[in-house]
Amino acid sequence: MILIVDDDAAVRYSLSFLLKHAGYEALAVSRPEEALLAVRKTTPELIVMDMNFTLTTSGEEGIQLLKQVKILCPGTPVILITAWGSISLAVQGMQAGAFDFVTKPWNNLMLLNSIRTALELNKPDYETTSLHFDKIIGKSEALMRILSTVSRISATSASVLITGESGTGKELIAEAIHSNSPRAKQPFVKVNLGGVSHSLFESEMFGHKKGAFTDAYMDRTGRFEMADKGTIFLDEIGDLELSCQVKLLRVLQDQTFEVLGDSRPRKVDVRVVSATNSDLRQMVAARTFREDLFYRINLITLHLPPLRERKEDIPLLVRHFSDNQARQHGLSKTDFTQAAMDYLCRLPYPGNVRELKNLVERTLLVTDKTLIDVADLAEQTSSIASVHKEGSASLEGFTLNELEKQSILLAIEKHGGNLSQVAATLGISRAALYRRLEKYGIKTDKS
Repeated sequence: MILIVDDDAAVRYSLSFLLKHAGYEALAVSRPEEALLAVRKTTPELIVMDMNFTLTTSGEEGIQLLKQVKILCPGTPVILITAWGSISLAVQGMQAGAFDFVTKPWNNLMLLNSIRTALELNKPDYETTSLHFDKIIGKSEALMRILSTVSRISATSASVLITGESGTGKELIAEAIHSNSPRAKQPFVKVNLGGVSHSLFESEMFGHKKGAFTDAYMDRTGRFEMADKGTIFLDEIGDLELSCQVKLLRVLQDQTFEVLGDSRPRKVDVRVVSATNSDLRQMVAARTFREDLFYRINLITLHLPPLRERKEDIPLLVRHFSDNQARQHGLSKTDFTQAAMDYLCRLPYPGNVRELKNLVERTLLVTDKTLIDVADLAEQTSSIASVHKEGSASLEGFTLNELEKQSILLAIEKHGGNLSQVAATLGISRAALYRRLEKYGIKTDKS
């Protein structure tokens, strides 16, 4: 049973009709007292509730009722209904334990999607036998926990925020969510928001009509329209400027947008998966990232562990990258000595899986050998050059931070301070390199 709590009779009737037509049993009440009486008698599967029940618009009544409901039935998801102008109240509700919020006038499709998602995620058991993760390599406990969550959420339309350091595989996890979802046969559209300029944001994301602005010589389809019925992957969302964040929030809120040069609103049905290596909570506190957007994109949060925390996966990854390299370039199958594999397992990998991949592929191409030893790897990485004197593979006595700093310093020296080449060698982005330069107090002429 789904409990509806709203003092507006028209809202209660509309929601009851919508839910019953969709196959749900619904009970509608008008006051908080009636809602509390209902949840004391039986535990609803879901509650859809307004935030104001008198002439006031503070939302305090809704927040108070939400807190009381979460005490009486803590496992029941609650979806809040609010006006667009009081989204800040809905954010308070999310902080108090609400599952999601929808704005008035609501989109029936979005509301039903949110309801289905809430009910699906609240099931005690979830069938995962038919799921596949062909591109995900590893068997560590940390990775298995991530894939278990992916298994649980893939069939829903829940928005997902994937966090983690650069190179940990956030895009692969996003693809796995899409490929195991009911949207798998529909488009999976990737957008690197860090590479979209402020001036081109609306054109890139929503499209434009011919003549909408200077140089608009033809119609352009935006990324959201491309992703209709499928999934849109918003990478590096933490790099999005504040002025663009509110434009993004609008389309995520009601899944409507306007093409530049065409004032007619267009509907779109997309699942949103975002990723960042930034600390969005810290950015919200610093007012560089909108709190309402933060709660809109992170209904589910997945944090990917760095490679140094899943080192048991390194041998599997090395074998995978080595075999792929051999197939792509027509090379003989290459093996690694145990000492070489031990050596690889002890490196700090500031660039995570991406850095390991670059190291393995570079070593295979340069050495052209069928058996790789420590010396072959040492020639291709600067991370242990200063401690690898007499062919010894020992890294004892060096902390991960010391090795990482040394790796950066030697890469800078090798490339004459060219930070683009340094970042490429380390397998990290320039932005990640700049953060590490600041972390270790490394000064360069070009930084």
